[in-house]
Amino acid sequence: MILQISNLNKQYSNGVIALSDVSLTIGNGMFGLLGPNGAGKSSLMRTLATLQEADSGTAMLDDIDVLNNKEAVRKVLGYLPQEFGVYPRTSAADLMEHLALLKGFGNRSERREMVNNLLVKANLWEHRKKSVSSYSGGMRQRFGIAQCLIGSPKLVIVDEPTAGLDPGERNRFYNILSEIGENIIVILSTHIVQDVKELCTHMAIMDKGKVLFHGNTDDALEQIRDKVWERKVTKAELAGFQGEYNIISSKLVGGNPLIHAFSDTEPGNGFVKAEENLEDVFFAKINELV
Repeated sequence: MILQISNLNKQYSNGVIALSDVSLTIGNGMFGLLGPNGAGKSSLMRTLATLQEADSGTAMLDDIDVLNNKEAVRKVLGYLPQEFGVYPRTSAADLMEHLALLKGFGNRSERREMVNNLLVKANLWEHRKKSVSSYSGGMRQRFGIAQCLIGSPKLVIVDEPTAGLDPGERNRFYNILSEIGENIIVILSTHIVQDVKELCTHMAIMDKGKVLFHGNTDDALEQIRDKVWERKVTKAELAGFQGEYNIISSKLVGGNPLIHAFSDTEPGNGFVKAEENLEDVFFAKINELV
């Protein structure tokens, strides 16, 4: 399947431009949509999930007009929003059956078999009789993946799925997403660079409603190859270096900042060449250095 998004625009009533001429081509597999909070990622996801209207542009999922044939889209869509509500005191198994019934699965035995298989896939079988409202954050997200796979969707959208999860739960979540992303389109919207690094071969970077990069991760890294330099500084020195160099990131290592600078040539002053990574690409794009 191919999702073709062309010249998509959305402006909210308060004047905020959420989407500005967004065009993307997304095929089967895991696709990472990377950007800071407020970049327009959630607006794009809600539009593709038929939860809000676009002002202009088109989106086609093979021959399905996403913007104008919402019922057809919903039949092949699985959606895990950033926040989703659950019924209190309702078990995971019962809630999954209810959601499957709402999606049109009327045969009880077939519905139950599908629900059981999805709970096993999400590693929730042992907890199927527990209330979803009592689940940990990671378990709730795995339940969210299970419910969005009801009906074997062709397009799955997950919005900021690993925010707040501990490393173990994130790894479990990665494994589930990797498995389901082999034969369908899975769009992973996140501001966590590691999510895209671990899961996706193709990606886009968004900021302020615009697409800044669209391609595979190797192409992204190529844009900054041999242009990223690093050195450790003291906390007192940090402001001076930020004023003198194009600093794209800074993180504490052993109590002192490790800074990455963007430069076409060796900056000197103790900088050494750094191994480029997607985090450098992300910050270089956001800061309009490439």
